[in-house]
Parts: sequence; C-alpha cells; structure tokens
Amino acid sequence: QEDGPGAGKPIKIEISARDPALLNPAAAELVAALQTIAGLVDIEDSRPLPGIDWKMVVDRTQASRFGADITSVGNGVQLITNGIKVAEYRPNDADEELEIRIRFPTESRGLDQLDQLRIQTEVGLVPISLFVKRIAQPRVGILKRSEERRVLTVQAGVEEGILVDDKLKEIRAWLAQNTAGSGLEAVTLTFKGEDKEQREAEAFLSRAFMTALFIITLILVAQFNNFYQTLLILSAVILSTIGVLLGLLITQQPFGIVMCGIGVIALAGIVVNNNIVLIDTFNILRTEGLEMREAVLRTCAQRLRPVLLTAVTTILGLMPMVLAMNIDLVTRQISFGAPSTQWWTQLATSIAGGLAFATLLTLVLTPCLLVLGGQANVAGRGAGGQAFPRRAWEREKVVSGM
Repeated sequence: QEDGPGAGKPIKIEISARDPALLNPAAAELVAALQTIAGLVDIEDSRPLPGIDWKMVVDRTQASRFGADITSVGNGVQLITNGIKVAEYRPNDADEELEIRIRFPTESRGLDQLDQLRIQTEVGLVPISLFVKRIAQPRVGILKRSEERRVLTVQAGVEEGILVDDKLKEIRAWLAQNTAGSGLEAVTLTFKGEDKEQREAEAFLSRAFMTALFIITLILVAQFNNFYQTLLILSAVILSTIGVLLGLLITQQPFGIVMCGIGVIALAGIVVNNNIVLIDTFNILRTEGLEMREAVLRTCAQRLRPVLLTAVTTILGLMPMVLAMNIDLVTRQISFGAPSTQWWTQLATSIAGGLAFATLLTLVLTPCLLVLGGQANVAGRGAGGQAFPRRAWEREKVVSGM
C-alpha cells in the first residue's frame, strides 16, 4: 500500500534521530499535538504495540557438551511456535500455495513448554533448559531506517471538504511555536505523503513549463525574426494564467498542482496559435504598405471570427468536464459529479478559464501593443514613413484569401 502512487494517508510525517531512544517520546508528543488540530482524522503512528519478546540465548560451550547446536535448538523451538515448513501445496480451487508445517498440538504449545522441551542429541534427549536461557525484552516491532537512521512515521487523514495544504500549514505553524524545549527539538521531522508528492510534481511541471516556453521562443524568433513580437506572444501566455485562477475561483475549486499544471502547459499552445495568426496577418498587411492603425484594424476584422470560433468551440467542448457532467448513452441519463469526471474537472476548468481570458488579450491587448511597438520602432528610426515596402500582389492575396 505504501509503495504505489498516492499511497498511505495525505499527511505523513517521518521522525528520525541518531539516538533511537528519542523516537517513541517524540512520536507520542506529535500524535498528541495532531489530536488537538481540528479536521484531522485516523491519526496513527508506527510505534510497536506494547508487548514482550522472548530472546533465546544459547550457551554454546554448554550445548557442545551434549552435542547440540543452534540448528537443532531452533528446530525444536519452531515445533512449539510457528512450526517447521516441510512442503507447499496448492489446492485445485486456490490461486496461492499453502504451506505444510509440522508442530506440536495446541495443548503442547505454550511458553512453559519451552522449559520442558527436549531435543535429540548424541547423548539422547536433552532438555534445552540446560544450555538455553529465556530473556524477556520489550517488543521492538518492524525497524525502519532512512539514510542510516531509525525512523518512525505519524500519519493522519483529513475530513471531507478540507484541503490537505491548509492542515499542513497549521501543523507547521504549531511546530514552529511549540518545538523549542520539547522532545521534538532533538529529532528531525520530514513531511512525506501528499506534501512530498506535490513538491515533486510542482518541480517537474515547472521544468516542463520553462522548457516549453524556451522551445516556443526559439520557434517564434525563427518565424517572425522579431524579438518584440516574440515577447508579446510570450506575455500573453503568462498573462493567461490569470484566467486559470479566475476560472478556479468562479467554480470554487482548489488549484491542483498536477492537473492545473498540465492545463496551463496545454493552454500555452492554444494561446500561442491565436497570437501567431493575428500577428502574422498584421505583418503581411504592413508589408503591403498599409498604415499602422489601418493594418491593426483590418487584422482584427479579418481574424476576429477565427479566433473567436477557436475559443468558443474549445470552451464549449470542455464544459461537460467543467460541470462534471456524465452522459450515459445506454440508460439515457445525465448525472453531475460522477467519479469518472472528478479527475478532469480541474484540467478542463484551467484550460477553459485561461482560454476565455487569453482571447480577450489576443483581440484587445495584442493589437494595442502592436501599435505601440510599431510607433516606438518608427520613432527609433527617426522616420515617419512606411516601415515595409509595398507589394500589391501580396495585398490582393491577403484581401481575397482572408
């Protein structure tokens, strides 16, 4: 359960120390602290349950006098405890093999039977009590280590409707105020579980987003041969994240690192495409010799419908997932909030909200920035004439084809 994705409980704190004696008191103190925080449920830790383990200490010198060895003693003890495995058998109606073990009857298996146990040696049956001592020790349980240190784990779940991140902030705030002078000061606390998975996913998606922006920048510079227009398109990609946050705010959904992060990366491709269409048409019209203002107006008029159709059809196609709608064609029923749609709600909301906001940027802000950039370019050259030579045949092609 603890090795797969999303394993264990959402909140998982690992306690480690060089001195193993400090772990149990620190774990008890941390569990008591988590119990005082509202919203946490099913709090548990990996401390061993109270109990006694019996250690069998063999006096090798004394055992050698009777011709006994460790193996014969171990086999004899197994007859009283778990039994000696002799074979395996799989019935016809079972998928797993069953172990065949030999051990004493129930009435002959007990702690007092260890003292009366006799094993076969070279001199005959000898009681093991002659050379074996039983020593009671506190039960240790399963020992776990991380980076060569003994560790204990404290886990907790959260109530339905409560964000895990909010509870993690409360736990960190409590630790910052109450760790000094307590048993937790001498140990190391490491947050695992969902918090670790989110940090790893956030680091991966951040690298993926920056890599995507770098590749997009190379392609745009090669296409337009203009750094200003390239930065203009990249700014639209970055500003589209405002629409992502607004969409999640309107639908009252939390920002999920994985699904929303993937949505932002997917949104970048759509936003870049709309801006490329707009800016490329503007460049062609300017090459034809149109004035700056006229070129921008004609670009918006020609590219208004393609940009709007792209945005509207994409948003409408995502609305069933945004609304968590599930359509069953067999029973002809429509349900909302089905489990199969919950995975994709944040992804669809991120793309739909970001695209709606980016469309306004493409149709309003991008043309304005094109005019400002063109005017700055003309002023920098010290000329008020046309920045591009006129090509009548290309202008006819643009007007007739677009």
